[in-house]
Amino acid sequence: MKKSLVKIIALLVAVTVSVGLFTGCGKKNSDKNEQGQTVISVGGWPSKEGATMDAFTERKNLFETNNPDIQITPDTWAFDLKSFYAKAAGGQLPTVYNVHFTEIASIIDSGYSADLTDSLKKRGYDGMFNQQILNMLTKDGKVYGFPTAAYVLGLTFNVEMFEAAGLLEADGTPKQPKDLYEMVDFAVKIKKATGKPGLVFPTAGNNGGWIFNPVAWSFGVDFMEQDADGKWKATFNTPEAVEALQFIKDLKWKYDILPSNTLINGEEMYKTFATGNAGMVIAAGDMPGRMVKYGMTPDQLGIMAFPAGPKRHVTLMGGTFTAIEPNATKDQIEASIRWTESSNNFKLTSEYKTNQEKSIQNQLSNNQLVGIKNMSVWSKDSEALKFQHQLIDENANSNPNHVRLYNEFVANCPAELQAEEPVCAQGLYSTLDGCIQEVLANKEADCAELIAKAASDFQSNYLDNLTY
Repeated sequence: MKKSLVKIIALLVAVTVSVGLFTGCGKKNSDKNEQGQTVISVGGWPSKEGATMDAFTERKNLFETNNPDIQITPDTWAFDLKSFYAKAAGGQLPTVYNVHFTEIASIIDSGYSADLTDSLKKRGYDGMFNQQILNMLTKDGKVYGFPTAAYVLGLTFNVEMFEAAGLLEADGTPKQPKDLYEMVDFAVKIKKATGKPGLVFPTAGNNGGWIFNPVAWSFGVDFMEQDADGKWKATFNTPEAVEALQFIKDLKWKYDILPSNTLINGEEMYKTFATGNAGMVIAAGDMPGRMVKYGMTPDQLGIMAFPAGPKRHVTLMGGTFTAIEPNATKDQIEASIRWTESSNNFKLTSEYKTNQEKSIQNQLSNNQLVGIKNMSVWSKDSEALKFQHQLIDENANSNPNHVRLYNEFVANCPAELQAEEPVCAQGLYSTLDGCIQEVLANKEADCAELIAKAASDFQSNYLDNLTY
């Protein structure tokens, strides 16, 4: 459903339903209970009993013990674009909710996230966030979100298949493809040595377009630009985009290094790789949690830098941030920040240490790979970041050289880090999915025609309908 249609529905809901049914509607919430505690609702709460529910409950109990002036009310609603604008217009958002970076611009521009600038400054956050990430959450000098997690895409590999193909050094360090074409050479070697596809590339569920973005950027593609009137224009009907799509087509028809299935969503992509049916996959550093349910063990898994392209060495940076609903009172904003920082803090508090130690232990008990140092929302001066890295080193459960090249890639940033496209990113991904599916299913597909149609469709179906 297009964003504009979602907003129209939201407004109709807000108008036709009695205002008395809503808690927001432009008024400040009643933020205290009978005991005088500040009450905040926290979205994304698990709805089923189990380990995840236990972890949330334990965190809630610890937080309320350490913060007796705050009461946490669980809310199982998690961010969903189809329901978000109706809930926001009706004042039904939880006080605290988590959002992907792709939605930053629309949420800030729509006024559905509170200004956190003064509260963050009061609590000492000046200079503590990773500035690249903070810039994404800032508009007109005001900060509208608390970044909680970030990632950069790298190249994940199957250790055993790399070893079989002669792509692993004696100390466990993988050979690093210097560019995308050498990555293809590696995939060819893997297939020759193992009989398995050397690479899995997604095509469905918006995942194909998502992974295609950094590949296309590497070929010099610019997907969109904003003109002087504030209108967004699709700008990817170009030779560079055609070349990038041809690269994807060649993976199937020239090099024959992909699985036979041409409809692969994100879950199928991870499953294919984790079950040993592909030697490499482009993924972020959080992928161990996605692999373990398919039986992939820590010593089978590694990750390294994203390869360069013909025009640029660039990778995609994404993540999540915490937003606070716009009608929150000052006390609720501060309480929400305190809740968020109980597990995301630049300060090395005892509560933060406890939560991080429990997180590592949960990963170990679930047999997930521990050793990857993901992109951090914190500056390098953060004591919490130093503690987190020390904890990872002390609890690494596989050869650290399997992930060393990725860790160095994240720490030293030799590549450009580019955030997801500023507007309609999911619409762009969906549009590009269709291009990728077609070139992998049809050997005669014309890349130039597909790109021209995709640019036109993206413009008319998404960019022309923006209302913010």
